[in-house]
Amino acid sequence: MSQAHDVQLTQAGYDQIVAELKELKDTKLPRAIQRVAVARSFGDLSENAEYHSAREDLSFVEGRVIELEALVANAKIIGNGKKKTNGKVDLGSVVTLKVGKEKHVYNIVGEWEANPHEKKISHQSPLGKALLGKGKGEEVEIEVPAGKLKYVVMDVK
Repeated sequence: MSQAHDVQLTQAGYDQIVAELKELKDTKLPRAIQRVAVARSFGDLSENAEYHSAREDLSFVEGRVIELEALVANAKIIGNGKKKTNGKVDLGSVVTLKVGKEKHVYNIVGEWEANPHEKKISHQSPLGKALLGKGKGEEVEIEVPAGKLKYVVMDVK
């Protein structure tokens, strides 16, 4: 059996996972079980599309519960509330970057929380890796399909 590894999450990310797990266990799982029971009552299971669909949905919910329980069990909370980064980019940091004439603010998070649309980037992403340990005024350059992009760290919180 492989050894479990820590899953790095911010407090907000951990709280989100715990809330999703609670909703799955309290609402979605019982609903999926009930749907299977109702579909089973329709008769011949070999030709019962509703039953097969309900079983598939139940299987998905059960799988997600197992996945989230493992995340919670292996969670290691990181972020601003835990430690000072001395002005250096680390997990949980909020970083203001300048690229060209534009400014962008990113949260550096664990890989399970990453969501580029919400400006949450993983510390394992190319930009995240390049930023780790950098401070205000430092530059990082990353390779992108169109060439190289240069970022300047404007602020780290």
